[in-house]
Amino acid sequence: MEKNYLKEEKPNTNSGEVIPKGMKDIDVSKIPKDVQKKLKAIKGKLDIFKKKVNEKFGKYIAGIALLPPKKQGEGKEQDKDKINVLVLVDDTDSKKMSKEELRNKLGTIIKSIAEKIDKNIVPSVVILSELWQNCYDAKHELLQLIAVSAPIHDTGMLQAIKIAEIHKTMVLKKFEKYIVSYVLAGSLVQGRATKTSDIDVWIVIDDTDVKRMTRAELKDKLRAIIIGMGIEAGELTGVKNKLNIQVYILTDFWDSLKEANPIIFTLLRDGVPFYDRGIFMPWKQLLKMGKIKPSYEAIDMFMVSGEQMLKRVHLKLKDIGMEDIYYAILTPSQAALMLYGIPPPAPKETPELMREIFVKKEKLFEEKYLNILEAVINTRKDIEHGERKELTGKEIDKLLSDAEKYLKMIKKLFSRIERIKEEEGMVHVYDTVVTMIRDVLRLEGIEKVSDIEIVNIFENELISQGKVPVKFLRILNNIIQGKKDYDEKKLTKPEVEKVKKESREFIKFLVEYMQRKRGRELEKARIRVKHGNRFGEVILLGNEAYIIHDIDHEEKELSKAKIKPNGSIGTIEKSSLEELEKALSKVEIPPKVFIKEPIFEDLKRVFGKDVEVLVNY
Repeated sequence: MEKNYLKEEKPNTNSGEVIPKGMKDIDVSKIPKDVQKKLKAIKGKLDIFKKKVNEKFGKYIAGIALLPPKKQGEGKEQDKDKINVLVLVDDTDSKKMSKEELRNKLGTIIKSIAEKIDKNIVPSVVILSELWQNCYDAKHELLQLIAVSAPIHDTGMLQAIKIAEIHKTMVLKKFEKYIVSYVLAGSLVQGRATKTSDIDVWIVIDDTDVKRMTRAELKDKLRAIIIGMGIEAGELTGVKNKLNIQVYILTDFWDSLKEANPIIFTLLRDGVPFYDRGIFMPWKQLLKMGKIKPSYEAIDMFMVSGEQMLKRVHLKLKDIGMEDIYYAILTPSQAALMLYGIPPPAPKETPELMREIFVKKEKLFEEKYLNILEAVINTRKDIEHGERKELTGKEIDKLLSDAEKYLKMIKKLFSRIERIKEEEGMVHVYDTVVTMIRDVLRLEGIEKVSDIEIVNIFENELISQGKVPVKFLRILNNIIQGKKDYDEKKLTKPEVEKVKKESREFIKFLVEYMQRKRGRELEKARIRVKHGNRFGEVILLGNEAYIIHDIDHEEKELSKAKIKPNGSIGTIEKSSLEELEKALSKVEIPPKVFIKEPIFEDLKRVFGKDVEVLVNY
């Protein structure tokens, strides 16, 4: 796997695939001559079509693009006079009619506009939600079509799809089956994009069978290659907006998912999969079902959203006001339950669950405030089901006033729960950091360290020698002071949040430091050889040797043998990558390796008489 990752390749730019830059500044020399001629002949008509459609629908038109000629079935002649045009419509805020009804209505009007200009203009209307749904269903034909289209009008969506689709194709060609998901995210899929917005994509790569390098090293190398491909995709497509690429290895992504990192929450909630091996959609559904336990950051995000939405309610009334009041008090209620340790329930289950826990069990909340939550949920339900057509201004004012009272009490409840969790969290942070520092020092050859000595030894052995940045000494002192304040009952909420934030960065650094350290030490236990035109390896782990006969072969042949006291290799038995991985995982501190003369004779026995030992490979 690593060999494929690290091998540099240039994408094939001579495949005949056309990547137009746009109708106004298209590089004519880069497209076929028949297409050049057609573009010049129809440009005037397309400009009129663009103008008429935009006059009619304005901001709802996300893009208009000239499509390549449609392929005809066998025996049918291709109509070269037809001008196939894609019209992409942003239906994000469409609520008055169904998606299908909206698409059909727009299609009829736009077709009429096209026929008045030229009967050969054949528009295909695609609404944005339909395009995203195709991606959810693993249907990518529309994306591929947009990738080879020539934009006539674009608010930023077409160029984002074009560069992301081209970049995805390059990444898939390079890494093949190791790509788990390639997802478009950020402002583009949230309905907040502009023509100059960054194009955010994130990629998850399966690293579960990595054997010969640390995951930290793998991530660094993958990221460099994939970002380089992003720059190349920009040059190929002529798209100037920055392609903002986030690369995750599956093990790191899974850790973040288990912790319900707020960034991962947002990626799963809003992201659109341009490629997926059947993992993205289950994760997305689990998030919707509330099966992913949130982190403290996610809880904070839920809590803050309530206040932000209530501010917006003062500027809105009627339907939109009702919707915001509903979420303004529902999400903080779910946040309180999450902080207590319960995954967020369905909206209709939230009041009863709060009643059971906070009113009856913990006696931290009053019944009358839960009545407000139930009233808002029921009112919204009546509007959604058509039982109520509208709300009066007086009713909205009453709901808004009650919601403000409710949110005020929820914040008090939140603080009471938070105080309990803060104390538990401070102890956990301290214990985790101190334990990991001891593990790091053990890798440096220091076995026993008391709590009193840990700061001085950490400074002398790691900071002073330049192995660890000096800022982590300050963070360690802050964590120790935080634990002391906790013991003396002087710990404040801002101090807890500061310590938690710093500790996450510290812990991540220590984990990667140990991975790199163990990786470097394990490299010293390897003997790399060449036999014929193949390369092999012998990995010496204590009293066992693992033999990889051909490291470049996809189905690697592995053997193992005991190492005798005289340094020679004993009887060779069959082994597997799984067995080697288990043996490597058990090695906390890689052993010192002494290579004795008999092993060189054994290398001839294993690899043949033409074996050569590689040095400084």
